[in-house]
Amino acid sequence: MANKSSAVADEPIDVLFALHPKFNLLDFAGPLEVLTSALHDDEDPTSKAFEVTIAAAEPKVLSEQGVIVGSQCTWKEAHERLDDFDVLVILGGNSDEILNQKAEPLSLIAAYSELQKKDPSRERTLLSICTGSLFLAEAGILSGLSATTHPDYFTKFENLCSHAVVRDLGEHTDVIEDARYVVNNLRFELGDEDENPYIRRKSDAGRRPSNARKGSMSFKGASRRESIARRAAMRLGGLRVITSGGVAAGIDATLYLLSVLVDEETANKVAHRIQVTWTKGVVVDGLDV
Repeated sequence: MANKSSAVADEPIDVLFALHPKFNLLDFAGPLEVLTSALHDDEDPTSKAFEVTIAAAEPKVLSEQGVIVGSQCTWKEAHERLDDFDVLVILGGNSDEILNQKAEPLSLIAAYSELQKKDPSRERTLLSICTGSLFLAEAGILSGLSATTHPDYFTKFENLCSHAVVRDLGEHTDVIEDARYVVNNLRFELGDEDENPYIRRKSDAGRRPSNARKGSMSFKGASRRESIARRAAMRLGGLRVITSGGVAAGIDATLYLLSVLVDEETANKVAHRIQVTWTKGVVVDGLDV
């Protein structure tokens, strides 16, 4: 497939939601509301910033809460079309069954990670909501990264990460317990700390003004030679990996993603529209502006 950068002409950014049986409905509905509310141009209601596709085993998938959601493609079709997507979203819910059966979305996560390692010319993001991060841990892609999950699952999460280290001879995962979300593999190295427009640790009290580029402009430059070279030198080929805590934290993480793929102004407008206070999380050793 030809090299693609979805925002080059303000085209929709392609997002794949992976819906496993008995997924958590709000893990899906919150991020979906954020992404489908975003526009490239507020004056043009047709300029949607994201195009969403839903993958599942069957045409209809039952959530943990009993609500049925329709899908547009099967797992097989999702694997075949994986290169089409700029973002893969993994949800929480029913984690024990998925882990015990080694079921999807585990192989989809691994395949998306491998795709980025083989082809760092594209900027791709893997976003997990709530206990979806347990699936990332089991898939072994959190080695050497920082991550978080729902507070009730920290012990299980740490055990899965430790098991993956032994199994894959990988590196330790830094589990961060006081973060709404954690972002790895950012676009740029940290500059002067005073000019970092994103909170790097929860203890950081605030942010100073920055002349950083808008997120969409950075995404448009993602195919530049220097950007590709930087990603190629990073873990997972520069795959941006975002893990979040529970439902509300997943909305925060999705607002962050919106801010870097479109712009922060749009993220703030969407937060206002859905009446949430966007609480920032942790970004690790870099900038995403």
